[in-house]
Amino acid sequence: MDFSFLQHTYAWHALIAGCCAGVTCALAGVFVVTMHLAFLGVCIAHAAFAGGLMGVWLGFDPLVGALAFSLGVAAMVGPMADRGDITPDASIGILFSLMIGLAFLFIGLVPGSRSEALNLFWGSILTVSRADLAVLIAAAVIMAGGVTLFYKEVQAVLCHRHVAMAVGIPATLVFYGMLFATGLTIAVSLRIIGGLLIYSLIINPAAAAFQLTYSLKRMMLLACLFGVLSCWTGLAASFLWDLPAGASIVIASCIIFAVAAACSPKKRVKAWKRAHTAG
Repeated sequence: MDFSFLQHTYAWHALIAGCCAGVTCALAGVFVVTMHLAFLGVCIAHAAFAGGLMGVWLGFDPLVGALAFSLGVAAMVGPMADRGDITPDASIGILFSLMIGLAFLFIGLVPGSRSEALNLFWGSILTVSRADLAVLIAAAVIMAGGVTLFYKEVQAVLCHRHVAMAVGIPATLVFYGMLFATGLTIAVSLRIIGGLLIYSLIINPAAAAFQLTYSLKRMMLLACLFGVLSCWTGLAASFLWDLPAGASIVIASCIIFAVAAACSPKKRVKAWKRAHTAG
């Protein structure tokens, strides 16, 4: 195989960006998968996409709009579920419908060429700038550092939020913090992965890790490994065979999940339990 592309600066930028996005998306995915809020990733991804499109329309940095919209939606999900007579899935569904409507509205309002708007659809990891890289590295450090510092609190809330609250852990604050972290992750990764593909990188590595372990710490480590592996494998396929980078990354993450699901020890445990229950 020809790896001469590694002599180019943009290739190293893409590899570093893939590593950062793989780690941050995987950790956010652990929150989403463990809390059974998979639809949250879709909702925040569309919020970030709508905010980015508003930035394109009004002429300011799309990252600013993506951050504002994704963090705004993350801030609304919790209170809507906690204070109203409505389930988290229903509140997420309402916000999702609003965000997808705004996304189509803004893309229709963008004057002239819509190439920048379409880049937010599909992502552009091969054109990552130094500024984008700095933001991604900062997000990865914040996410990994936050999980490390508050691991026990995060673990308690993920396992049982009401029990965590009963023993004195600020469960609501930790829960909202995880929602904000998910919003931040999706917003900063939007430009490189794309609004239509980022959801897969959030869910697939975490879901693959979930198939292989019962330990939350191991799940986080495996999810990060799978997230980075998905990005680097997708990038390698893109460089070697001239394939779309974002789509290649997502397909790689799907293959990793399929292999993990096929090799899952949990599947064998469930089969053993069914056999003994039936017996």
